[in-house]
Amino acid sequence: MKVSNYPEDLGFKSGTSGTHTSRTIMVDELSALLASAGDGATRDNYVQAIVDDNVLGKATASTRRLTAQRLTELYALDTSVPVFRALARLWIADREAQAVLALLSSLARDPLLRATAPAVLGLRDGQSFDRDAMAAALKAYVGSRLNESTLDKVVRNAASSWTQSGHLVGRTLKRRQYIKPTPTSVSMSIFLGYIQGLRGPLLLRTNWCEVLDSTPQILSTIAMRASLAGFMRFRQAGDVVEINFPDMLTRQESERASHGQG
Repeated sequence: MKVSNYPEDLGFKSGTSGTHTSRTIMVDELSALLASAGDGATRDNYVQAIVDDNVLGKATASTRRLTAQRLTELYALDTSVPVFRALARLWIADREAQAVLALLSSLARDPLLRATAPAVLGLRDGQSFDRDAMAAALKAYVGSRLNESTLDKVVRNAASSWTQSGHLVGRTLKRRQYIKPTPTSVSMSIFLGYIQGLRGPLLLRTNWCEVLDSTPQILSTIAMRASLAGFMRFRQAGDVVEINFPDMLTRQESERASHGQG
């Protein structure tokens, strides 16, 4: 299920620019940053931790400032932004799924990374990764906006991001690897579709769920486990599926999300 609606007031980004012109999803940096911050950390707290406290161990002040800027672009680092709020809450619940959670969040917030998804997710398990196919997908998306050098840099960074998430393996010659969905990654995938305005069984068939290399039937079973864990509310009776996120969204955000496809 492809959806072109990316509500920026709920945390998405659209357009033809993105962080992958210079960085990857930076899973190690994000992990260290979130581990260093306590509950209730604000964006200012996160930036201070990077720039002033140097929790990421960067060598120079300029590198620290640039890293703070890129992480903020990619993740918002602000719990008033629903995409980051969901990421932060799910992050601490499942260490093994953190890289996939980071990827999902980044796909929501970096249109360039999002444009590379078909070149990875369309591969069979074990199939060789084709850099030229990814470059072609990016060119089709951005047109002539990026020169060849920048385009090549985005491909390198995106390939690294998909490797960090586990969807690609190998160093020089990469190949596709299917990942296993977990209650937290299923929750994040469904959440992203939910705040786009989708409802019911469509939430198990989105581009976000495609990232999990699974079927709607399996995702439904895992979603029930996620519901029991309190990550969302999921009920299914035959073809009727009810999903909501009362603990992830304010009433106003829920109302906004419900009109996302309007």
